[in-house]
Amino acid sequence: MDFGTFVRAHGGHGSLVVQPRMGFGDPLRMREGLIATKGADAVTVGTITLDSFTRVGELASVEAALRDGSGLNGYPVVTYPPRVTERVLDGVRAPDFPVQVRHGSAVPGDIFTALRSAYLNATEGGPVSYCLPYGRTPLHDSVRNWERCTQDFARLRDTGVEPHLETFGGCMLGQLCPPSELVAISLVEALFFCQHGVRSVSLSYAQQTHPGQDREAIAALRRLCRELLPTDNWHVVVYAYMGVYPQTDAGAYLLLDEAAELAVDSGSERLIVKTVAESRRIPTIEENVAALESAARKARPGRAPLAAPRAAAAPDLADSQTYQEARALVEAVLDLSSDIGTALRLAFARGLFDIPYCLHPDNHGRTRSYIDGDGRLRWAAVGGLPFGGLVRAGRTRDVSSSGLLADLSYVRRTFDERAAAGGGRLERAGPRRDDNDGGSPVRWDP
Repeated sequence: MDFGTFVRAHGGHGSLVVQPRMGFGDPLRMREGLIATKGADAVTVGTITLDSFTRVGELASVEAALRDGSGLNGYPVVTYPPRVTERVLDGVRAPDFPVQVRHGSAVPGDIFTALRSAYLNATEGGPVSYCLPYGRTPLHDSVRNWERCTQDFARLRDTGVEPHLETFGGCMLGQLCPPSELVAISLVEALFFCQHGVRSVSLSYAQQTHPGQDREAIAALRRLCRELLPTDNWHVVVYAYMGVYPQTDAGAYLLLDEAAELAVDSGSERLIVKTVAESRRIPTIEENVAALESAARKARPGRAPLAAPRAAAAPDLADSQTYQEARALVEAVLDLSSDIGTALRLAFARGLFDIPYCLHPDNHGRTRSYIDGDGRLRWAAVGGLPFGGLVRAGRTRDVSSSGLLADLSYVRRTFDERAAAGGGRLERAGPRRDDNDGGSPVRWDP
């Protein structure tokens, strides 16, 4: 079954399909994890997360780790013969339990070859989102790699299997990228997939620092999907917060609860969970299942998403600042070339896309962000982003190293404090040492 069709049939309108980020180097353990996910008290899809050596093409290191028994932090799908992966999936993968492979590679040729061999038809990534934040691969090379792999993956359809690709663009850098740029990159990467033959896509958005701003962002993403995607076979996947995670179990569950509520209220179809162990180590199978079942309890089937009625009634959601900025970014990038890969390369070369605090050589590095006194992510410097008058220039704002460190731990601090206070509603940790007048866009001078 098409991964996207399954998720759209079981998620949205208050229902949630939930998914772990699980991967084990041992095939038996990987199979146990999939079986436990399938057996959870929730509507789930399975995950096979690949190890870090496979992601960067260091296959000799994979073989050495397997030979020495030193362990891997994920499943080495390229190194194991196809029959091993077939046994992992045998009797587990089914029409009511599709499986997605997660990796993180800018050079994914071998990975896609292995997926096609095993008829694994769902994976994720993108030419930008699997290049800039993580590695040193030039963006030009990543775009070329992803063009070739996407086209080959689309040919799975010739065998009667519908391929599905999820953009990772809504998760850029994990934290401190303002939502409008996350929305824009996620949307353009989905257009890239469609241009190269994939018809079933999902678009990611990672929970950030303010639930209201996140709802605006997902409303903007869904609106742009309706306006610009050439396929109806799409859905939105929300990621539980990807930055510095709460240290306490209670704080972690409060944050996961808020992610699940965001997914439900925004009409999103799928949620990728995190566990109480995220701040300390790789979670166990049991911790993953507990997170899945906890998030699933927030689902309220039949509930109309807040985004739809409010989008019609409240200009702040339908035509929010986030939507306007995201739309400006998308239009500026698509105007560069009819070939979306070329447009992406030119966009970064000219600073029309520019990720705050990203050190990749192909990123201009002229943008900065900060968390304001209300907990919203704001632009401190917009560099060459094509916002025109959308982001007003205000007084100069310094982004100091101490301020950046404080912002990086903002969510951990907020939710651990809330948990210590008994789990009730607690004002966000802030305003901080240098909050301005409550959110007026400001400028950062390097």
